[in-house]
Amino acid sequence: MGTLYLVRHGQASFGADDYDVLSDMGQRQSVRLGEYFAHKGMKFDAVLTGTLRRHLQTYAGISQGLGVAAEAVQWPGLNEYDSHAVIATIHPHKLEKPTSPEMYRSHFRLLRDGLAQWMAGVVSPQGMPSYTDFVAGVTSALDHIRSSYEGNVLLVSSGGPISTAVGHVLGTSPETTIELNLRIRNSSVTEFAFTPKRHMLVTYNTLPHLDAPEHASWVTYA
Repeated sequence: MGTLYLVRHGQASFGADDYDVLSDMGQRQSVRLGEYFAHKGMKFDAVLTGTLRRHLQTYAGISQGLGVAAEAVQWPGLNEYDSHAVIATIHPHKLEKPTSPEMYRSHFRLLRDGLAQWMAGVVSPQGMPSYTDFVAGVTSALDHIRSSYEGNVLLVSSGGPISTAVGHVLGTSPETTIELNLRIRNSSVTEFAFTPKRHMLVTYNTLPHLDAPEHASWVTYA
């Protein structure tokens, strides 16, 4: 039996012109996670990442903290959906940069509604696959891991693919998958046990590397 560690990227640049770059906090979270893995004496037999910069930067930070830089397999099916394209299907006007709690809440209400309609096949966000194809991209990575590896495997991706993987393993509804997605924290660790036949959820959305009081302010969501 193997163990798959699914890591969400560190804090990115929400509200900036280019979201797909880790913030300074995101860099620190990633290095700290690698240090935690090193402290636990963990080694990975394989590493998969999406192809987005925040995925690659997160893995680089983990490698720095771990002291080992194993070559990663880049898997496009682990890339995040385009939240701007999702929101644009139900709110075609450009959103202002959020500067208040209410604006942030409004942003995520729109995202929740857009995701529900995309999952139901009601809307087709520009430049994005269908939800069925998005799920297939995620499950193809899970199938590859089960058929190819044993031992410890690290997977670095985003909230959408990780919550989709959990939903797939547990057989949850799309609505539950959305709720899982919107509550996943930056640099969090989700753990699956796996055999050649299936994956089994062990933990979800944990932050063991940020448990100490001095890291309480490092817990972020965006």
